[in-house]
Amino acid sequence: MTHDHDLELRPTAAQTEAALNPPPGRNGGDLVVETLAGLGATTVFGLPGQHALGMFDALRRSDLRYIGLRVENNAGFAADAYGRITGEAAPLLLSTGPGALTSLAALQEAAAASAPVLAISSQVPTAGLGGGRHGYLHELPDQSASFRGVVKSVHSVRTQSQIPSAIAAAWKSALTAPHGPVWVEIPQDVLLAETHLPVVTAVDATPEDLPPRPELTAVAADLLSKAARPAIIAGGGVVRADASRKLLQLAERLQAPVVTTPGGKGAFPWEHPLSLQSWLEDRYTTDFLEDADVLLVVGSGLGELSSNYHTFKPRGRVIQIEADLGKLESNHPALGIHADARPALQALLETVAERTDPTAPERVRNLLDRVRERIESQELTLEQDLLASIRRALPASSPSFWDMTILAYWAWSAFDAKGPNTLHSAQGAGGLGYGFPAALGAAAADPTTPVLAVSGDGGALYSIAELATARQYDLNVTWLIVDDGGYGILREYMTDAFGQATATELTRPDYVALAESFGVPGVRTTPETLESDLAKAFATPGPSVVVLPAVLRMFAPTHLGGAER
Repeated sequence: MTHDHDLELRPTAAQTEAALNPPPGRNGGDLVVETLAGLGATTVFGLPGQHALGMFDALRRSDLRYIGLRVENNAGFAADAYGRITGEAAPLLLSTGPGALTSLAALQEAAAASAPVLAISSQVPTAGLGGGRHGYLHELPDQSASFRGVVKSVHSVRTQSQIPSAIAAAWKSALTAPHGPVWVEIPQDVLLAETHLPVVTAVDATPEDLPPRPELTAVAADLLSKAARPAIIAGGGVVRADASRKLLQLAERLQAPVVTTPGGKGAFPWEHPLSLQSWLEDRYTTDFLEDADVLLVVGSGLGELSSNYHTFKPRGRVIQIEADLGKLESNHPALGIHADARPALQALLETVAERTDPTAPERVRNLLDRVRERIESQELTLEQDLLASIRRALPASSPSFWDMTILAYWAWSAFDAKGPNTLHSAQGAGGLGYGFPAALGAAAADPTTPVLAVSGDGGALYSIAELATARQYDLNVTWLIVDDGGYGILREYMTDAFGQATATELTRPDYVALAESFGVPGVRTTPETLESDLAKAFATPGPSVVVLPAVLRMFAPTHLGGAER
């Protein structure tokens, strides 16, 4: 008896002919790029190196688009952003040793933010593997060991026949919730050797679903339906799962106020009557959430920022939906539901009872009024005006990428993202240099939409080389550099803690002249002209730099002892 799936596995005559007579001149690198194309990849990022040349040589025989950056870490940030914007696994091609290790900080950010990055690195020749000291260039005793504590999974290849399966397994891992970076390494000689294996065609690497257990969602639905003061914290898992609409439906059905974490920016409409916006670093918000008798946490581990620096102490029942098993109940006891946000929210929608609570919008307004009054009492008009200018200038559909800089810390709390998956920052791992190269990756993902990058001058110095990348590929990114002459937030932290700052002041270039030396238009702006200068830059295709000399301040923290409540 012949089954339908048996027929699907039977090759066509054309496939048989192609398999028996593969084109000449192919090597192991061709198997890499053919597998990527078969998985659906269209764009790869990276930086060539001696051991990886087999992969890069194969690129010219493929239809894959290559975006080459100048520093491996920046290539990793670009791949991270491409993965966030498209929801696809972004291939990142790297060389052995120093090239591979230079990507580690970017892979840590991708892991913290659940961004699907498929890093493929070369290795020393197979004769040098096994931990001996053979003296090969770039040799490490165990290269993959440096990545095991950072990425979701590690896949080591030793023969050409292993390449398609290893890359397919890595692709599946990267895109199975929670998304994340994965690592594949292939020895130099395996990449360079001529191959007689058939051309790799379609490859099946369907990600696994992560549905909730129904007995858990039944209990959660009962708790939420009977709650007197339910509230919701929405994290990055809602954005990654494309579950914002389901979150909105559930919040309205329960009449539950919603606050979004820095990673969850845009997951809930900013001006909605139930929106607590993103003021998690505020004691008034912390008090409000502590007072909830049932708190639903979706796609967040309630880490340092999302818990107001671990001062949040819930008094009611906590329900936590989280795809990352390690984050489940890691900070607070809860009804832990190990699931992707989308199917879990759908299960709740199908089982919760509708609540009426006419007081909920009023309680939300009162909270936001108190937060606004606290901020206004601190004479921080400049910072608020700058965010408002950026918001007015930035098209609503445009994504923005924020480095670890004071204006980004403001944006986590005070910026209206206008929708899910539009505001991104390096708050997951907290490394400098993310904003500009990540924005380049987003521009590669969608060349039709202008992209904003925001950096301080300290973070900008990590990424200057990528002005060449922006110009080479004509990527549609406007880079706002807030120049305060140093590491502004560290200057503030040290002054507060020690009375004065050390090692925070920087000699820096003329950023406008530097941009122009790369052929990228640059302009020096002021707080008064920022909106018009940004709007002009967004309306002009291609890269541009806008430099704002300004010293900014953070709003007063509320998590310290004796802080204003």
